[in-house]
Amino acid sequence: MGEETIALNRRARHEFSIEETFEAGLALTGTEIKSVRAHKVSLAEAYARVEHDEAWLIGATIAPWEYGNRSNHDPKRPRKLLLHRTEIDELLGRTKAKGLTLVPLRLYITGRGHAKVELGLARGKQLHDRRRDIAERDARREVEREMADAQRGR
Repeated sequence: MGEETIALNRRARHEFSIEETFEAGLALTGTEIKSVRAHKVSLAEAYARVEHDEAWLIGATIAPWEYGNRSNHDPKRPRKLLLHRTEIDELLGRTKAKGLTLVPLRLYITGRGHAKVELGLARGKQLHDRRRDIAERDARREVEREMADAQRGR
């Protein structure tokens, strides 16, 4: 059994140019992992940060588990990312020196049942970069349409 994607951050690829990706584990409580497996997750406003030599996922929303009791979790709480010390030091150095941002791209469950986050080391796009991407995508679609019409004999 392979991995199952739970949540995608579509805005991340639109607003940032991703330079490199990393994989990190996610420290979750019991009710949180149950909500994740039920696909009750949003990464739309999420970002990652290194503070006090630890990596944290901030702003991700994991809805409270509907069958939880008084020990249910806070939906917006910061969650610890599980990375090796060398990875944390590398990420800290690159975000400080080059002005890059850590952005969660997707959250998924591995075949072994572990929650993981794919992080992107990203640089913010300017407005003209976004417009260029949109123009390239439109041109690519137009070429594909023309090729399809040519194959159909139109």
